[in-house]
Amino acid sequence: MELDIGADTDEDIARAIATAVAEHLGQSVEIVDRQGNTVANAGENGWDSAGAVVTERERRLRKEIEEIVSGGPERGHEKIEALGKAFVRDRLDLIFDTIEYEDGTFARQSDDELPADGLLTGVGTIDGRTVAFTANDYTVKAGSLGQMGVEKVIRIEERAMELGVPMLRLIDSTGARLNATEREPGDTHMGRYHGGKMFYNQCRLSGRVPQIGVLYGPDIAGSAYTPVFCDYLIMVEDISGMAIASPRIVEAMTGESVEMDELGGPSVHATQSGSADLVVPDETAAAETVRELLSFLPQNYAERPPTRDSVPPAKNPHGLDAVIPERPNDAYDVHETIDRLVDRESFLELLPRFAPEIVTGLARIDGRPVGIVANQPDHVSGAIFPDSADKAAGFVWTCDAFNIPLVYLCDTPGFMIGSAVEREGVLRKGRKLIYATSNAQVPKFCVILRKAYGAGIYAMCGPSFGPDATLALPSAEIAVMGPDAAVHALFGDQIKGMDGEAREQFVESAKDEYRNYIDIREQASKMQIDELLPAGDLRSQLAARLGAFSTKERDERPHHHGTVLF
Repeated sequence: MELDIGADTDEDIARAIATAVAEHLGQSVEIVDRQGNTVANAGENGWDSAGAVVTERERRLRKEIEEIVSGGPERGHEKIEALGKAFVRDRLDLIFDTIEYEDGTFARQSDDELPADGLLTGVGTIDGRTVAFTANDYTVKAGSLGQMGVEKVIRIEERAMELGVPMLRLIDSTGARLNATEREPGDTHMGRYHGGKMFYNQCRLSGRVPQIGVLYGPDIAGSAYTPVFCDYLIMVEDISGMAIASPRIVEAMTGESVEMDELGGPSVHATQSGSADLVVPDETAAAETVRELLSFLPQNYAERPPTRDSVPPAKNPHGLDAVIPERPNDAYDVHETIDRLVDRESFLELLPRFAPEIVTGLARIDGRPVGIVANQPDHVSGAIFPDSADKAAGFVWTCDAFNIPLVYLCDTPGFMIGSAVEREGVLRKGRKLIYATSNAQVPKFCVILRKAYGAGIYAMCGPSFGPDATLALPSAEIAVMGPDAAVHALFGDQIKGMDGEAREQFVESAKDEYRNYIDIREQASKMQIDELLPAGDLRSQLAARLGAFSTKERDERPHHHGTVLF
């Protein structure tokens, strides 16, 4: 229907007339001027707020909401500006395409100092995918957690569990708010529906939906468990940190004087504790990394990871054989191998600065997400230390939880030996990697690039540990120990009695003889491996096998769970 109205009718009145008539007639209405130009319409493409009758009551509520979403007092905004931090809503806009809704906007509405109780929770979309979130507002009491903030976290965790969607935690909190007004006499943080419930829910979410944490500030005391319970943790350089107690408390209780960065800054957790998967330079990089991480992960444990169009690798896969040295003890960078196997610019290395003798990361081969576990011969010959076993075990276990196939690139002399690593728990931590590899039910492929000695081949998913294929390159050597160690084990006493050239000749001759027993062609002839491949075919073979095993099903296990924890 078209309506013609007087020339002196303003636009607001025209929209109100159009809305009223459309509501009355139950059809769309267009108002035009004398020249036939549209002035207002209603009902054609749904309804908008322009022509609605808005009451004073609604105006008051909208004004209150506007004040709440602006965050804490001016001094709070001045503080984040001085620290070089983004306001929490700008932070959300960097990561999400759209924030669909929030809950608890009016939490603590009676206190002007505590808008939304300093915590935002809700649901948004990233690349069309639904993601639940929590986000501390540092302008409100330095992002500290109050009673209603805790309640909001508990509720959104439960929603994420019910919906089966990833949980993103943007953490910028000094920990629990310690004001006396925060609790009644007798209340504690460990009450059934108080702070402890947040961590309980987070543990229950583990393995059900992906949990990604980004740390934007110093996180102290019990709340520091929130970031470390995430599947993946990103720390922002210069502004983030986490520790079980603040430097002030540490000094008061132990006498140790230490700065926050030294106690629990990004470098500590990226290189020594192994708690930070990635450290990024700023908030923009953090947002990009969250989106990249999510692109490898499914919505939940029951779904497959998303695929993309295949792109060629960064380096020629047909040049792989030239990358791997002839001599088993010569160093080379395994990244040169990875660059020839995975889709260009798809490799996201995790914990790159922690236990670098093993490389872990997410990538794509022919568009399919995979988890890469690779020994690094460029660092301590790729030997497996307690920390590297621990690092790889957690990575394997998380990939298995979220249906990400595993590709092991084996080039290791085995587990490190000596009193130092024994004291560090090489056996206890080493069993974790062997256990994770044994129990992972995703498609998994062992590629023996070069040396595979001792129990190293167990940890790297050798033939006895359930790989869907064991593939070997012509440079491969599978043995209980390397030739050097074997000769000294067999002929140690004899060698001690020799001198100079005679000793050298004997050792070299014994090593050559030993190699006859570990010849990869002989091992292939006895089906100890599934296929011996030209190195240039490895990428195409992995792509074909990943495609073939994309429908692999998981088995039900006749027990509650194993007894090895991660």
